[in-house]
Amino acid sequence: MALLLIALPAFAQAIPENASTDRYGDGWKCDIGYRLTDATCAAIVVPDNAYKTNRTYGLGWECHHGFRKVDEVACVAVIVPDGGFLDHSGERWRCLRGFLKVNDTCQEVVVPENAFLVDGSAWECGRRFEKVDDSCAAIVVPANGYLNGSRYGQPWSCERGFFEQDGLCEAVIIPEFAYFDDASYGEGWKCQRGYEVSSEGCQAIEIPANAHLDRSGNRWECNRNFQNSKGPCVLSE
Repeated sequence: MALLLIALPAFAQAIPENASTDRYGDGWKCDIGYRLTDATCAAIVVPDNAYKTNRTYGLGWECHHGFRKVDEVACVAVIVPDGGFLDHSGERWRCLRGFLKVNDTCQEVVVPENAFLVDGSAWECGRRFEKVDDSCAAIVVPANGYLNGSRYGQPWSCERGFFEQDGLCEAVIIPEFAYFDDASYGEGWKCQRGYEVSSEGCQAIEIPANAHLDRSGNRWECNRNFQNSKGPCVLSE
């Protein structure tokens, strides 16, 4: 004999005071202005200097502008030190231009003579001056030199035809059969095409048979189908 199964009705869950059935009908939630506490809906206590958010999530309150939360139970005033200002969030402060944050204070940046503020809280020396400790000293440019405008390294460079030596700009002495070269390395001169560097300056290159000057013009290399054999160029086998 078949058994007849009878479904028993489920007991409806009791909804506490100040709560409502959620929109899906399978539970409940506290009304606006209340929060769940030990299976009941307790009224939200809004601390001083705060306002209700009228939301079902979060604490249900926020601090007024110029106040900040403490342990999610209170709103305390944001203390802005001299030389500072309350930022747009209303919960923090920042230092004004020309002041530097040091712990809970804003200390005025002391800008020395011949310097200017950068980034609001730092300073740099003006043109023709360099930082020496906490001041700006005039840059001493030697004769035949000029300020190069570099923010790093040597602030001056030697004019064309001169090279730096012991803090001075010495003239480049160009030997016979050479020309001035302004590369940042080397002697400041190069030998003309057909000449090579020697102990006395530049001497003519002796080109062996079956050879020619290379691309630089200061060395020789064997013609095609010839190879260097410790001096002369011999026919390749």
